[in-house]
Amino acid sequence: MQSASRESYAAAAERLATYAADTEPDTIAGVADAILSVATLLRREPRLRRALADPARSGAERAELLRGLLGEKVSDAVADLLTALVCGRWSTAGELLDATERLGVDALLTSADRAGQLADVEDELFRFSKIVDGNLPLAAVLGNTSTEPARRAELVHTLLEGKTTPVTVRLAELAISGFGGRGFAASLTRLVELAADQRGRSVAYVTVATALTEADEQRLGATLTGLYGREVSLKVTVDPDVLGGMSVQVGDSRYDGTIRRRLNQTRIALAGR
Repeated sequence: MQSASRESYAAAAERLATYAADTEPDTIAGVADAILSVATLLRREPRLRRALADPARSGAERAELLRGLLGEKVSDAVADLLTALVCGRWSTAGELLDATERLGVDALLTSADRAGQLADVEDELFRFSKIVDGNLPLAAVLGNTSTEPARRAELVHTLLEGKTTPVTVRLAELAISGFGGRGFAASLTRLVELAADQRGRSVAYVTVATALTEADEQRLGATLTGLYGREVSLKVTVDPDVLGGMSVQVGDSRYDGTIRRRLNQTRIALAGR
């Protein structure tokens, strides 16, 4: 987002934090669903989102347009949060859509946090992403944008219902529609990172040839925390093909100390002689 859009989103996010401070998790989750339903509408109706982000209209005019659209269909809390969004300044209509989706996700993660389930949501989303990565037919079905999102979301619901928290199910369904304009796999990754960020952590994606011991994970976590100055949530993938060593990615920073990489470098060097 550009700076004006970031400020507008931040104002609505702050209002959400104030509202959620003394609100029950289930109620917050209901607010999240309502916000995400409006985001779906904005995605489907480009003329509407352009009107709600139109800088030629005053914030009051855009708020009136929104209230006329929502009527009595949503709670006062939902109307208040969405009004805070549309009254802001938006660089593009697409950024208003992204911010509406993000606010809905923030509300879902806040509900999980209030219920003491946020760490579970983070881990469940990551594990589901690895299951999908390891099952090519499933990945093809869930990532097939030519299939109606509702049908793919129904499959996700069937796979996860009763096995994960309700918030995990809802976020995985959201990934189907392409959270923030991303593909399904990238949407899941971003949602994992947002869940970690809600806990005040960064995510470290670690790939090793054999499973780490608990002591190894604790040492690696402590090292990365010291390096980045923030708590780090380890997401470990075991891949025998790397042969040995370890690769670690945190944000845009990547360290690859695997034997596979060293062998590839050696082959390239020998081929160049």
